This record gives sequence, C-alpha cells and structure tokens, in this order.
Amino acid sequence: MKDVPGSTVIGEELSPQAAQTGPLVWIVDPLDGTTNFLHGYPQYAVSIGALMEGTLSLGVVHDVVRDVSYWGALGLGAWMAERPLRVSGLGEPRHALVGTGFPFKNLPLLRRYLDQFAAVMGATSGIRRAGAAALDLADVAAGRLDCFWELSLAPWDVAAGVLLVREAGGVVTTVDGSPDVVRHGSIVAGNPTLHHWLMDLLRST
Repeated sequence: MKDVPGSTVIGEELSPQAAQTGPLVWIVDPLDGTTNFLHGYPQYAVSIGALMEGTLSLGVVHDVVRDVSYWGALGLGAWMAERPLRVSGLGEPRHALVGTGFPFKNLPLLRRYLDQFAAVMGATSGIRRAGAAALDLADVAAGRLDCFWELSLAPWDVAAGVLLVREAGGVVTTVDGSPDVVRHGSIVAGNPTLHHWLMDLLRST
C-alpha cells in the first residue's frame, strides 16, 4: 500500500496518529477482534478501507475463520464474493436483531452504554455482541443484523464496514447524527428506518 504513490497508511499498529489527508489514505486493521483471536473465539477479521481525496471509497472485510470476503466500492455496491449485499427491510423494532460492542477501552462511557443497552434490549427481539466491529457491520450490510451501535471505536475498526453498509443501502452516522464516522467515536448503522429509530432511542436514554 505504501508503494502506491501518494499513499498514507493508518492503523492501530500502523501510524495511528497519521492525518487522514492526502490523495489516498488506507485505513487498516490487520486483526479486528484481537481478544477473540487470542482466546480462540472464531470471530475476527482483516479490515481495509480507503479514502480517496477525503471520500470513503473502498472497503474490504475478510472473515478469516470462514474464509469469506466482503467488499464494496463507492457507487458500485457491496458484495460477498459475487453476491450483492442488501441491508434488511425490517421496519418493526420489536422484531429487530441488533448488534453492539462494549466500550471496554473507554470505561467512563459504561454507565451511559448500559442504560442504552437496557433500552434497546427492552424494545427489540435481541442483542448480539460478537467482538469484531468490522464483521458486525458486514452483517448489517448482509441483512443478518438489522442495526448496530457502539460508543467508542477507532477509524480502522469501522472504515471498511461503513462503506459496505452504505453501499448496501444502509445509513451510518454517529449517535449525534454526523455522517463523519471514520474517526474515534460512536457509530450507529442500519437500514434507513431502524437507523432513525435507534438514533432517537439512544439519544433519549
């Protein structure tokens, strides 16, 4: 990646403080779900996103255990191998399956998160926490999860997955509604109906 003229590479292990500026910025997590990997829990991935002139334009998430790759490109859709991805069409929150992640690296957020968790649990059919945000977002893009939220993630956790969800017809913002999610902070993703519902619920909790 660094050999591509004008490229910058950002990642937790690869210049995490580098600025997201330049003609081509690769945002890389070579192992999303590190704790899962260390414990032999089969949920971890490689995640690669690319910003072209500041616009999120490419995303690839490789599910290592299942040997499945998800990819998307701006304006070209999102795919699992040769199968197009589409977010779920579910509109009723009480039937929704929601993904999440714990703010284990930012414990001051825990009380707020637990209040949100209780509210979402009481309003839906269930919550899943698998420990690899890139795969959670791929599941939203594929329609397996109806929506997803987390309060404290890094750019390399989400860049590729955000592109997948958006190209699969979904909406991704921060909890405050900003579309600028490729940074340190919160994320809410889902189909348009449930994204709107989940944002309202989280902000009112």
